[in-house]
Amino acid sequence: MCPVTDLVPVPDDPLSEVAAAVLGVGEHQVVDLLDVVREPAPVGVDVVRAGDDLLPRLAHENALSHALALARKALRPGGLLVAAVPELDRLSMLRPTAPPPRVSGRGRDRQVTVQLWDWAADGESYALEVVRLVRGETSWEVANTVATRHRVLTAEQISDELSGAGFGAVQRLSPAECGYLLPVWVAVAPA
Repeated sequence: MCPVTDLVPVPDDPLSEVAAAVLGVGEHQVVDLLDVVREPAPVGVDVVRAGDDLLPRLAHENALSHALALARKALRPGGLLVAAVPELDRLSMLRPTAPPPRVSGRGRDRQVTVQLWDWAADGESYALEVVRLVRGETSWEVANTVATRHRVLTAEQISDELSGAGFGAVQRLSPAECGYLLPVWVAVAPA
């Protein structure tokens, strides 16, 4: 069964902050989209959240429509799908090799996450390697690495996918509106 957590806005987590702003802070059931895809989700949850690179990864695997349908099925009427999605369609012509590193935590708990991008010749997909560094006793150490492949999604494609899965009130929040470096999408499960 998918892990379910209560909705409490977590500092530096735009998805929980956006969901709490819409639903209000309190006893709301939250599941991750990847958990919904991997195993049966409880029905009637309040929020399904999708982290930064999940929708483009599912799109590359031709599994995005199915995953969004599962999310819609798991949500209660009026429940939210909240997803942070990079919009790299404008960058595909430039084909950058990496965004700036992301630093989190403070002092001994500080972590650095680095992404490396390798673009397909057509610019419509890219390989993504993520390396997370943590402080060791005397130097930085690699905590873990992940390699995946992602499809570049336009804002129009994301909106179409969400609408096609049966969501209503689909809204894109710009980084300026949500305070996060990526756009955050909010979609409501209809009543």
